[in-house]
Amino acid sequence: MENGRYEWGDEERDADQESMHVLYKIPPGDGPYARAKHLQLVEKDLDASIPWFWKAVNSCDRIDSALKDMVVVMKQRERSEEAIEAIKSFRHLCSKQAQESLDNLLIDLYKKCGRTKEEIELLKRKLRKIYIGEAFQGKTTKRARSHGKKIQVSVKQETSRVLGNLAWAYMQQQSYIAAEVVYRKAQMIDPDANKACNLSVCLIEQGRLEEANQILTDILQRKYMTYSDSKIFKRAEELMDRINSQTKFLIWDKKEEPVDDESRMEDDMIEILDMAIKQWAPFRSKRLPIFEEISAFRDPVAC
Repeated sequence: MENGRYEWGDEERDADQESMHVLYKIPPGDGPYARAKHLQLVEKDLDASIPWFWKAVNSCDRIDSALKDMVVVMKQRERSEEAIEAIKSFRHLCSKQAQESLDNLLIDLYKKCGRTKEEIELLKRKLRKIYIGEAFQGKTTKRARSHGKKIQVSVKQETSRVLGNLAWAYMQQQSYIAAEVVYRKAQMIDPDANKACNLSVCLIEQGRLEEANQILTDILQRKYMTYSDSKIFKRAEELMDRINSQTKFLIWDKKEEPVDDESRMEDDMIEILDMAIKQWAPFRSKRLPIFEEISAFRDPVAC
């Protein structure tokens, strides 16, 4: 104690730093990555953290985490295009275990930037990895995070999720026929009300109102399990109103979608699915039983 003030010794200072590292999950030491995390989490100065993340990447200081964390911060600071280039330029320095997380970040960035074509290609690449057993490293489940919690995700759930994202991307391109078929495949694997709503939109856009109405009726009759009933039901009711109005939102003289190499996604997807099904013969089907569930489905629109 000196002049009424308490002077910290080395032990107290070290203890405080250790508790801060535990609280904010900041790595020990004074390297670039530790400094970047301190700026990001403690000082909440995201802009100042980015140069230090760059230094960590360039010096390979915890490069897996440094690159992923930097990309997240860049996205928060509306620097998504720069984040995309960072992943493309430095992912080859990261471990094999980090590649899937980087792909997921890249998909989100493509979506945010409206780069739908690249998003679709990456989603299809993820599907191929799932089909040949690379994504889960031969296992039937993997650990993931959802809303900050650790969960177990199955091959079945992941395949349906990726198919749902792929169908949504095709909806953004207004390729409603392709989106419809992919949504139907996703629903055969792991049905839910949200994808059902999106499927009904695809049908409405094609003028197939009766089919869309039946799907929405099933949602409102609680034939699908969902974690956000009120929002889903509200959306289903709005789509029902859209069908019933038959005025502002419907185009009766809808032109047939152009068929070219970019819009014929479903032909490509059918080929990928068929290839996967053939690879996973019955005696190996325990690893990826999902393919047996969808092998018999070929939508007439896609043929």
